[in-house]
Amino acid sequence: MPRPIKSITDPRLKLEILSPEDVRRIHEATLEVIETVGVRFPSPKALEVWEAHGAQVDRNTMIVRAPGHLIEDALKKAPPVYTLAARDPAQDLPLDGNHVYVGTDGCGVQIIDLYTGERRRSTLRDVAEIVRVADYLEEVAFIWVPVSAQDRPPETRGLYELKAAWENTTKHVQTESIYSEREARASVEMAALIAGGREELRRRPVLSYALCTAPPLGQDPGTLEAALVAAEAGIPVGFMTMTSCGTTAPATLAGNLVVGNAEVISALAMIQLASPGAPVFYAAAQTAMDLRTGSYTGGGPEDFLFGAASNVLADFYNVPLSMGSFATGAKEPNWQAGIENSLSTFMACVVMSDMLLGVGLLHGSRIWSYEQMLMDCEIFDIVYHMMKGIVVDDETLALDVIRAVGPGGNFLAQKHTHKHMRELWVPKFMDRRPYEEWEAKRDDARDWARAMARQILETHQPEPLDPQLSAELERIIAKA
Repeated sequence: MPRPIKSITDPRLKLEILSPEDVRRIHEATLEVIETVGVRFPSPKALEVWEAHGAQVDRNTMIVRAPGHLIEDALKKAPPVYTLAARDPAQDLPLDGNHVYVGTDGCGVQIIDLYTGERRRSTLRDVAEIVRVADYLEEVAFIWVPVSAQDRPPETRGLYELKAAWENTTKHVQTESIYSEREARASVEMAALIAGGREELRRRPVLSYALCTAPPLGQDPGTLEAALVAAEAGIPVGFMTMTSCGTTAPATLAGNLVVGNAEVISALAMIQLASPGAPVFYAAAQTAMDLRTGSYTGGGPEDFLFGAASNVLADFYNVPLSMGSFATGAKEPNWQAGIENSLSTFMACVVMSDMLLGVGLLHGSRIWSYEQMLMDCEIFDIVYHMMKGIVVDDETLALDVIRAVGPGGNFLAQKHTHKHMRELWVPKFMDRRPYEEWEAKRDDARDWARAMARQILETHQPEPLDPQLSAELERIIAKA
């Protein structure tokens, strides 16, 4: 029996990170950039779409300059609400602006082995095992392919990863590892098998794509053509900007938002011009460069602000958001990972970002850690309870109980306490033991998380795919 999915709904906490005037200025600056500076679309098929709708296209540089009204009119065709379907319909995820879901992240290239503790290259078996653990966790609502199957050929690696995911979870699967039209056509064929046909796939998309832009102000050729194939089939497509202050975007946060926004909404507009009404989403993982090395940081106050601001922009365009959260820059599960993942997740949740990515990854999405995965789920569980706020009514004010106990008593034996005590949060990995017990054992959250991950991996088995269906998926991969 699949475990229930935990998501944040109807929050009592709110945050205004950008005023309506701020959003208007960012939007107008973005349209000016797209129209006067342009965005590079290095795909003949994408350029044909733009040309057919009157944009200015330079075939030599592959730069597109589109008027603001064309972008705005195209974005209005995008559906504001749709559902990410799962193999088990009970685990479908409505993207309606009133839920926050957490997913894994990808595509890491190394893993801290669950049994040896050694860091090594990731394999297809790792994809399957991580997905199986994620399937068990109620905090994880959907699956991003978490690590790269580096023991499979590059040209079919993404397809093997999808097959491994579907064989190990009944939840929705999202991939960032489809890089060409050829792979896209094969993945659509695979998804149609899982869904029960092309029309059923369009009605219940069991697969979605998250594709990266190429900052600054650029797109990737293979992913553009993959996105066009997916959108035509009704598979939700998102474009993720990862602009970095000082390197691939201006050093200022507002300037970074303009560059990233131009990348994302130009790509979403192109999809709407090609396939009006196709489900799309905004995706973002902006950061600031490290001032010592110039590298992508994956954590810090800029990231937390970007997480909240990107949701405001996605709401302005009336499309769902997939937001880079978690995925700390820390090299191991430690205080840095706890701070970065807690603050990034809280900021993204308090503005009700639809999809949060990153549980389990370290070093800026490079290294997978099972311990970090489970501790990230605890972080989300804390935020989940915080977002409920404080309910004030006759029952919760508890005046009758307070009168019954009076001064000097205690509330342990009261029926009211028994009724509500399980609403209080109980940690899995935070250490609340007496000091003497801790001193004697000297174990901690990493030890407990590692043990729990091993137990899940050794005991949990989601509903398997029909063997004939698995064989058919293998045939499609071999053909590709």
